[in-house]
Amino acid sequence: MSSEKSNTSPSVPATGCLSIFKGIFTAKPASSEEEFNEKNGHLYNGEGSNSNSTNTTLPPAYQSLSQEMSQLFVDGTGVPLSDLWEKDEFAKAVHLAIEGASSELREISLKLHEDPELSYEEYRAHALVTDYLEKKGFEVERKAYGLDTAFVARAGNSDKVTVGICSEYDALPSTDSPNGAFHACGHNLICISGLATAIGLKTVIEQFGLEGQVKLFGTPAEETSGGKIVMLEKGAFKDVDVCMMLHGANGDVVYPAFLALDTVTVEFFGKASHASASPWEGINALDAAIQAYSNIAMMRQQMHPSQRVHGIIKDGGKAANIIPDYTNSVYTVRAPKFTEVEVLKKRVEKIFNAAATSTGCTVKLTWGIPYKDIITNDPLARKFEHYMNTQGLKYVSKEEQQSKLSGSTDMGNLTYALPGIHPMFNILNLIGEDDKTMGLHTKDFAHAAAQPIAHVATLRASKSLALTGLECIVDSVFLKAVKQDFDAQVQN
Repeated sequence: MSSEKSNTSPSVPATGCLSIFKGIFTAKPASSEEEFNEKNGHLYNGEGSNSNSTNTTLPPAYQSLSQEMSQLFVDGTGVPLSDLWEKDEFAKAVHLAIEGASSELREISLKLHEDPELSYEEYRAHALVTDYLEKKGFEVERKAYGLDTAFVARAGNSDKVTVGICSEYDALPSTDSPNGAFHACGHNLICISGLATAIGLKTVIEQFGLEGQVKLFGTPAEETSGGKIVMLEKGAFKDVDVCMMLHGANGDVVYPAFLALDTVTVEFFGKASHASASPWEGINALDAAIQAYSNIAMMRQQMHPSQRVHGIIKDGGKAANIIPDYTNSVYTVRAPKFTEVEVLKKRVEKIFNAAATSTGCTVKLTWGIPYKDIITNDPLARKFEHYMNTQGLKYVSKEEQQSKLSGSTDMGNLTYALPGIHPMFNILNLIGEDDKTMGLHTKDFAHAAAQPIAHVATLRASKSLALTGLECIVDSVFLKAVKQDFDAQVQN
């Protein structure tokens, strides 16, 4: 980044403020409490370790890895990063700010992991994070936009350019956990990635008097009803130039193929009667629900492999000797593009209506809040990829990345409203290898989200995201390209 800087900022190479990073990972642990596999770059707790430990001190393995990384980052000439920091103060400010907050962020991550809360119930997470942000000098608005567990934290001296970052902190329901929830999607890491990124941006903006600001949005209920969508509709992201976030995963992807979705509650209404004495007098709502379920299963033969329809029958009746007069089912419809979801919705609606007609029932369909697909902004994505590359990570091709279908997220709706990216970073290893043995929303992934290597991976990605946002503030030509790409993609 080079085109626009404040008068007080140092000269920055045109290739970008972190072109000096080129990382390799060869650190060995300083303690037998954890093991680092030098061959494949995996760090994990040893046998008998407790992922829910309340010890918030960064483990020796992390400290060793972090220290050796800082010495091994080099530019193309082999000069250590520590020597080049003096030539690129922007990179130094971001790096040192995030590393300086590492122990605090680790403590927050573990507290969230040990005390998971469900969507719109993230009261303790909200208090923990907003208190921390105030201590770090952010201007914090709690209970933002009418949502008890949302917040906005702002830092910067100008609204010339506003970089938005999102944090999530809701957990998934779990019957195995004492409080009925667990972080099987790693939202404890998503939360601190937002904090780290915002801290890095705040530091460099204030240190060099840059004309810009960072807004960190605390967005509840991603797993259920889309807190970002509610906040978007209430104007939270008005006048934000770009909005970005990170998501831990079992692989590294800059161009994620998140599916658009909509969810429908299907209620069939019939007539109750005694199932033995006078079944002919009844109108069986369960028959309608079963027909709909079976017909959707048959429809899948003629669906494109990238599309999904899945559901459950939540209420199928009250007693075996009573013809059910009411059933309640929930179905989710997914497709790579939101326009495809709209078409698929019409197909499943015909099935629900046909089931009602054939059984003599009536039907009520209640669609929820749709999650749109991700529109990945190409200039932002390429810039983030560049910074991750310079830290030792190599990605597969864009086409291969987009072939990996994922879940769905309310961040997609934001990318339809303003430029954004949603990179996925591997929390299981640092070398860019997908781990197909462990998927999101599983007990194993929840365990992995508390491990030291996940923290290392989170901070690495956060530095790259902070520097991507910084490019938007100091380089007006780059920001213009970002907005032009957004306009072109939305129009298509």
